[in-house]
Amino acid sequence: MATLQQKRSENVDGDFYVDSTCIDCDTCRWVAPDIFNRQSSMSAVYYQPQTESERVSAMQALLSCPTASIGTVEKPKDVKQVQKTFPIQIEDDVYYCGYHSESSFGAASYFIKRPDGNILIDSPRFTPPLVKQLEKLGGIEYLYLTHQDDVADHQKYHDHFNGQRILHLDDIKPATKEVEIKLSGTETVELTPDISIIPVPGHTKGHTVLLYKNKFLFTGDHLAWSPHYEHLYAFARFCWYDWSEQIKSMEKLANYSFEWVLPGHGRRYHGDLTTTKKQMEQCISWMKEQ
Repeated sequence: MATLQQKRSENVDGDFYVDSTCIDCDTCRWVAPDIFNRQSSMSAVYYQPQTESERVSAMQALLSCPTASIGTVEKPKDVKQVQKTFPIQIEDDVYYCGYHSESSFGAASYFIKRPDGNILIDSPRFTPPLVKQLEKLGGIEYLYLTHQDDVADHQKYHDHFNGQRILHLDDIKPATKEVEIKLSGTETVELTPDISIIPVPGHTKGHTVLLYKNKFLFTGDHLAWSPHYEHLYAFARFCWYDWSEQIKSMEKLANYSFEWVLPGHGRRYHGDLTTTKKQMEQCISWMKEQ
């Protein structure tokens, strides 16, 4: 819980602040980029919200912070209303869950609402306000886990919704040994006619990504947008298995069509099919230079 005693001096004066327990996960800076930025290797408030929409964005960042490092001087009266805004619709039937988990170092989670059964992609914190909203949307048929790092509260979500968990065998750990669907090999799996699960070893040996409607690509820690490089990229410093394998995986992934890149870590990307294809080519060229 954020405290005024640990409030960072970098914050501008006003109601919202970030304290020194921040782990620099970047969540608040992309959820509410007009409010938060990075100063001295941590997040800070550089602009206090002035409008209702700005305040909602700031509160969404506060609720999403995995370490509860964002606080307000005055007790917020609108927290319950903002809780109901989650999950936040991205486009069509795809949503962002918020409520990042510290055990996943603040990874983002997503939700797909489908007539044939909803899918939760990677695990957010198990928190009653989000659980109630997911219940209203029809619950969870599948809990798809991109890789071993972002599983967070998967067991609690499974126990509550009785959804089938999906994870590649090469990323099974003691905490995930009971997952219901264990993928294997390197061939693409057609989960449903509009959902493909594509193995992309590299970041971890058993990392996979999920392609929905040839439009939305949920990439875990395999692929993200870099505001620094201004192109799609992979995390060279955080490749836990094999960088050369990750390049091969990226080359395979470049043969698929998609418009959205929705990562666990890193920034989202959205572009038309032609631009995205060029972005993938640039990403691969950059990776080979590392």
